[in-house]
Amino acid sequence: MTPELVKVAAAAADNQWGAIFPELMLACLALALLVLEIALPKKLHVYIPDFALAGLVGTLAGLIVNFNSATLGHETFNALLRHSPGGQVMRAFFLLVAILVCVLARVSLAKQKMPRIEFYHIVLVITGALMLLAQSNHFVMLFVALETVTIGFYILVGYFRQQSASLEAGLKYLIMGALSSGMLLFGISLLYGVAGNSALAGHSANALHYASLAQFLVANPHNFLASAGIVLVLAGVAFKIGAFPFQIWVPDVYQGAPTPVTAFLAVGSKAAGFAVLLVLARDVFASYDWLVIPVLTAMAAATILFGNIAALTQHNVKRLIGLSGVSHAGFLLLGVVASMGPAAHVNATGAVYFYLFAYLIASFAVFGVMAHVAGADDSDQTLDHYAGLAKDNPFLATILAVGLGSLAGIPPLAGFMGKFFIFIAAFDAGARWVLALAAVGVVISIYYYFGWIKAAFFKVWTPSGEDNVPRPARTPVDMVSGVALCLLAMASIFLGFYQGPLGQWMSVK
Repeated sequence: MTPELVKVAAAAADNQWGAIFPELMLACLALALLVLEIALPKKLHVYIPDFALAGLVGTLAGLIVNFNSATLGHETFNALLRHSPGGQVMRAFFLLVAILVCVLARVSLAKQKMPRIEFYHIVLVITGALMLLAQSNHFVMLFVALETVTIGFYILVGYFRQQSASLEAGLKYLIMGALSSGMLLFGISLLYGVAGNSALAGHSANALHYASLAQFLVANPHNFLASAGIVLVLAGVAFKIGAFPFQIWVPDVYQGAPTPVTAFLAVGSKAAGFAVLLVLARDVFASYDWLVIPVLTAMAAATILFGNIAALTQHNVKRLIGLSGVSHAGFLLLGVVASMGPAAHVNATGAVYFYLFAYLIASFAVFGVMAHVAGADDSDQTLDHYAGLAKDNPFLATILAVGLGSLAGIPPLAGFMGKFFIFIAAFDAGARWVLALAAVGVVISIYYYFGWIKAAFFKVWTPSGEDNVPRPARTPVDMVSGVALCLLAMASIFLGFYQGPLGQWMSVK
């Protein structure tokens, strides 16, 4: 056997396909949806989304059962992937997000004359890519997985192509996504080029591998090109999480996208960005903490203030929830900062994970109510549409109050505990001036969150305008949506009192 074949055989032996079994299941499930659409008669197509939902639930159950698999801590596929406990947590996170997106899609797509099977197919593909992204250990894997996610979102954001708002949002997301991808790729190229320079200490021909790049950065702690590359990579990731000053796309895209896609972007895409950022900041760029910590600290402070202040003037609820999501990105950035440097808090990484789960639960509770309140054009959904909701549908009003209360950080809900853990980590890590701004941001957020609750509980609907345009009819809550919303509200309350197994993730690395 020639040396080349020996290398190929060794590379093939490192491909542990069982380690990515959940992602393979999603790929097969996505293809199966298209086959079923072709093979089954049209009257049975209504059951295909249920098949997708059942497949996601089964995949999540299998992942939880095999959470402590033999591949944990190992690099596979020639170091493209690394199976860490944190990566396992995020895989479960993305599967849960996909399940809830499919539940919302059952409500939103029923109001549209649009193809449905393709929507679920793309959701499955994006979910698989998000799961690979959270386990990436190499910049090639990071970029390919990230672009797969982004291209899928290009389609989903403009999915309601008969609505001008959705098409506009899709075009804006395409332009801003291309810009962010360009910045990220430019930063990666700079890092690869400088780390491969044989004239520098610690150079490596495999500089796209996280560990190899980290060794080079340790050997060259103040290299200008490396610093520029790091800043560009951070900027590219900041676009994905909607952090200041790269948040300009958020309100327009969130408003125009279909409600399930807005939820997917707000929770899934944001969480993916932080999963990547945690690994890069804490492991790869650790020796450049003199640069990364000030950049992320300033970004966190500006993001918290901008998101909350901008949300104060919003009347459209999708723009409001988008800008409030910007502020939540600031709180999460504060947790990332607390996980870095000599003063890093031991539980800061786990605090970020817990905050993400609390944010998932509260956000999908709110988006679930939004999907039922919205009409066929869900981009035009204002606070006035919620007037009298408590009288007309006490169940939805209660779910909305719990979700918004958790997002605001009101005890004893899960959102309060998430902020509490982040604040403790930031305080111990010495980021105390940002904590003062974060506290101001929390106070500001209470105003607009409770303004939304006030509209639902204390306002009465009165037609406005010369044409007296009627309020969109509210969608009745079916059994699947009702159970999902009830579980989300109960989980938010329960986790506020008792963190249970999630509390153990406070030490996840």
